[in-house]
Amino acid sequence: MPAPHEFVVVANRLPADIRVDEEGNVSSTPAPGGLVTALAPVMRAQDGAWVGWSGSADQLLDPFDADGMHLVPVPLSEQEVARYYEGFSNATLWPLYHDVIVPPEFHRIWWNSYVEVNRRFAEAAAGTAEKGATVWVQDYQLQLVPEMLRRLRPDVRIGFFDHIPFPSVELFGQLPWRRQVIEGLLGADLIGFQRTGDAANFLRAVRRFTSHSTRGQQITIGQHWNRPERHVRVGTFPISIDSQKVDQLARTEKITKRAAQLRTELGDPDVLMLGVDRLDYTKGIRHRIKAFGELVAEKKVTVPRTALVQVASPSREQVEQYKTLRQEVEVMVGNINGDHGSWGRSAIYYMHHSYPFEEMVALYRAADVMLVTALRDGMNLVAKEYVAARPDLGGALVLSEFAGAADELSHALLINPHDIEGMKEAILKAATMGPAEQRRRMRTLRKRVLENDVQSWAKKFLSVLQNMPQRTSHV
Repeated sequence: MPAPHEFVVVANRLPADIRVDEEGNVSSTPAPGGLVTALAPVMRAQDGAWVGWSGSADQLLDPFDADGMHLVPVPLSEQEVARYYEGFSNATLWPLYHDVIVPPEFHRIWWNSYVEVNRRFAEAAAGTAEKGATVWVQDYQLQLVPEMLRRLRPDVRIGFFDHIPFPSVELFGQLPWRRQVIEGLLGADLIGFQRTGDAANFLRAVRRFTSHSTRGQQITIGQHWNRPERHVRVGTFPISIDSQKVDQLARTEKITKRAAQLRTELGDPDVLMLGVDRLDYTKGIRHRIKAFGELVAEKKVTVPRTALVQVASPSREQVEQYKTLRQEVEVMVGNINGDHGSWGRSAIYYMHHSYPFEEMVALYRAADVMLVTALRDGMNLVAKEYVAARPDLGGALVLSEFAGAADELSHALLINPHDIEGMKEAILKAATMGPAEQRRRMRTLRKRVLENDVQSWAKKFLSVLQNMPQRTSHV
C-alpha cells in the first residue's frame, strides 16, 4: 500500500505518455500540454501525487513514480472514452462552455458515463490523500469530483480550477444536468476561474439554479442533516507558464541559430507571421487564414515577402466537428497557396503535427508577428509563451479579446476575430510596426508574463485554499 500524500492533483490526464512493452514493463515520458506545463514544477516541489487517466483505453496500471511525481492511473474502458471523454466532455461541455460555436449534444447515456467516471476519479483521490490533505481538482471533465470526494473524505481541503470559460446563465441553462454540475463544483472549498467574468457567470448560475445564498465571492452551503454549514469561495486566478524557463531557453545560442535557420528555410521573408494552436474550432484558425488570404489577394501584403506559418497540432480526431474543421482549414490553405504561391514559395506553411518545445521557442523567436485569434479561450498560454520567448524585445502580438490572456496582455494589439476587416488592420499594423513601438509594447508584456509565472499562479491559489478553515471530519 503506497504512502498517502499531503498534496494530490486530480486531472483527466496523467502528466506522462505511458508505454508498456511486451514484457509488461512500464516506461513514460513527460507529456506536452498547458496543464502539465503549469503544474509539473509545483508537483515536483511538493512531492505530490497526480491522479489521472493514462490516455489509452482498457489499460490497467499500478501507481508508479515518474519525473519526480507519484502517478495514480485511473482506467477507462473504450466505451467510457467514447461516452465520458469524446462524448460528454468534448461534444457536450466543450462547445457549451465555448459560446456554442458548434451546437452541443445532450445524451443521457453520455451523462451517466460522466457520473461514473467522475466517481472513479474521486475514489482514487480519496485513496491517495493523507488525512487533512489538500486536493486540487482540474477542469471541466471532473466537475462532479469535488462533491463526490467531499462525501468520501470530508477531512480534506478541496480546490477546483476551471481552465476553460464558464458560460453565461442563458447558455449554461441549456444543460439538462445544470444543477448537478453546480452542486458537484460546490463540493470544493475554493473554485478558481481564469477571468472575473467566468467567476461572475458561475455565481449567477448558483443563484439561478440552486437555493444557496451568495454574498460577494462567497457561497453558503446550509446545514443539512449532520453536514454542518460551510462556505465556498469563488476567485479569479489567471494561469500562466514557466516563463523563466522559456526566457532562458530563448536566450541560448542554439535557439537563436535555429530561429535564423528557420527564416532561411522559409525563404527569408521580410515579415514572418505565426499561428500555433490545437486544431480546434474555438481557436479562430479559419478566421485568421481568411484575413491573411484577403490581405494577400488585396496586395496589402505580398508573397514571398510575407509568409504565414500555421502550426495546428492534432486534436480530438475522432470527434466529427474536428474532422470537418481539418478539411475546411486544409482546403482554405490549398486555395490561397494555389492562387498566390510560387515554385518553392508558399503563402501559408501549414503543419498538422506537434513539435518539440525547443522548436516552438525557435519559431517564436523567428516570428515577426504572432496571431492569437481565438473565438473563445480560457487563457491561451501560447500568447504568453511568445512574449516570454522574446528577450530581444522584438515581434508583435495580435491577440483576441476573447482569450483570457487579453486581460493581462493589454499592450498587445487586441482584436475581435469576428471582425475580419478589424483583424486585417491589426495584422497590417503589427507587420509594419517600428522597432521602438515593438520594444515599448514587448517590454510591458514581458514584465507582466515574467512576474506572474506558473509558480505564482499555483502559489496564489494554494495559499488561499490552505488558509481556509480546516475541514471537519463530519459527513
